[in-house]
Amino acid sequence: MSEGKYGFFGNYGSWREALQHSKGFDDPAILEKVKNASLKVKSGEAVYERDSVLFDKVQYSYPLLTYLLFIASANEQKLSILDFGGSLGSSYFQCRNLISQLRKLKWNIVEQKHFVDCGREFIQDDVLKFYDRIEECCNTESSDVILLSGVLQCLEKPYEFLSEVMGYGFEYIIFDRTFFMDQPDRITVQIVPTEIYKSSYPIWFFNYDQFHSFFNGRYELIDETDSFEGVRLEDGVQSKSKAMLLRKLS
Repeated sequence: MSEGKYGFFGNYGSWREALQHSKGFDDPAILEKVKNASLKVKSGEAVYERDSVLFDKVQYSYPLLTYLLFIASANEQKLSILDFGGSLGSSYFQCRNLISQLRKLKWNIVEQKHFVDCGREFIQDDVLKFYDRIEECCNTESSDVILLSGVLQCLEKPYEFLSEVMGYGFEYIIFDRTFFMDQPDRITVQIVPTEIYKSSYPIWFFNYDQFHSFFNGRYELIDETDSFEGVRLEDGVQSKSKAMLLRKLS
């Protein structure tokens, strides 16, 4: 991992080992960049932000929009979302123009405490709320769906987390921007391009078949499609970025 390179590197034996070769997700540089970009979106100076990068045109995730509208159509045009790892509202601001006509919309973000404190001070409004923990959010607002957009691969123990999620009994689970490949699960380190911010952190790539089998008997797959472009790892292994909609089995 020479100076100036960015992308996905290594095949680490543990999350701890990967952390030793990266800065981690609590790097304060990340929050500051995301906060400044999100405030510009909220004020109307920019229309969309993703990973602190500002855009003058919204780059919609059409699979995500389709899934949200599908759920709302089955629920009298009402939608309450728990967006785990949702930063300062990236997916909310991305989607809001096309879901704002719903009869009811609640978008609840569960994030790291420093993001929550920032969100509550600068971003929160009647629709968008911030919470420290899933339990805290669920005790305050009943959610139809949990959204995991580009976050599952950033967790140290993703399968333990998914077991916890299923224990809450969400009717739907949405995955978006999640990396899969045909090889065994793999931990890499992502080095972020310096024009975004100078940071690095561990990232999982999931074995496709193993991931699907984890939900057997508890959730059914309603739809699956490619979302954003997959990435190629340093040794040439190609991944796919997927979006999926799962529904709880009765």
